Amino acid sequence: MSRIEPKKATISPQEPWLEYRTMATPRKTSIGVIEIIDDEMARVLRFKTGPERLRIAAGMFASARRMLLTYLKAEHPDWSEQQIQREAARRLSHGAI
Repeated sequence: MSRIEPKKATISPQEPWLEYRTMATPRKTSIGVIEIIDDEMARVLRFKTGPERLRIAAGMFASARRMLLTYLKAEHPDWSEQQIQREAARRLSHGAI
């Protein structure tokens, strides 16, 4: 099996403030590895309109919230629905609530 060589980061001429890397070049951080979007997906997303991007983000947030609620219910079966909802809100707001 051949090894996939990492691709260099590319900078979009239309959006020079954004740096795109491929999934073959994950960044390592102190908390683990952050997967970076590949070039083809970055190209697709660049052509999305503002409302389309917001719809995608809203769907991702809703999915994360559902997963968090499921996790909290499993970890704290003795908590009331209100406690679970409050804890999910606190975590999703980074403690602002």
